Amino acid sequence: MGEFVDVALGFPTALFSFSLLVVAGYWTLVLLGGLGIDFLGAGADADTGAGAGAGAEDGFAAEHLAPLGLGGVPATVVLSVLVGLAWFVSLAGSALLDGAVLRALVLPFALVVAWIGTRAAVLPLRRVFQGRAEASLRDFVGLPCVIRTGRVGPDFGQAEVTAPDGSSAIVQVRQPAMDVPVAGAAAGAPAGAGLTAGSTALIFDIDPDGHFFWVMPYDTAPDLR
Repeated sequence: MGEFVDVALGFPTALFSFSLLVVAGYWTLVLLGGLGIDFLGAGADADTGAGAGAGAEDGFAAEHLAPLGLGGVPATVVLSVLVGLAWFVSLAGSALLDGAVLRALVLPFALVVAWIGTRAAVLPLRRVFQGRAEASLRDFVGLPCVIRTGRVGPDFGQAEVTAPDGSSAIVQVRQPAMDVPVAGAAAGAPAGAGLTAGSTALIFDIDPDGHFFWVMPYDTAPDLR
């Protein structure tokens, strides 16, 4: 037991031991219900820009993990697997090798192996989380939303939508380019001129590839619910 503790608290394993304790404490709180964790919400926030708080932080981490091939899954899951694998490989390498030089080589080896293992684990999980997130986001289709940006067009726009359970989210929205001016707009006005900050629109479709919703003026739209 003493040798295990020495290796776990020695270089380079100690670099991952503290992170592993944080991960273990985090998931303990999740299992005990001490944290309001919504995996689905985290995944959706990263893709659509919806929500704030924990979802925004998860989205920030996901932006840095995606270039490494670790995107598409909540960052909390990815980081937990990454830390766990890095700690285990580092512990095993430090126990088998002796000498400062050899143990120094364990650190980059552990990071590479952890990245490969985490990427392999993310591939099947990505399909599960993305499928659930898309299904949940489709619940917004047919709901009214309030525009929060100065304009909405085919390439820009955000709106606040309130779900049936009372929760609200900021989502990315787009309005298709139209050949005729929006009803009530001046002749020759650009497309999307009828949707400005504070106006109400109706979400009528979702673009899963572009991660945004299509909207139209609410007063001219049919009830899609």
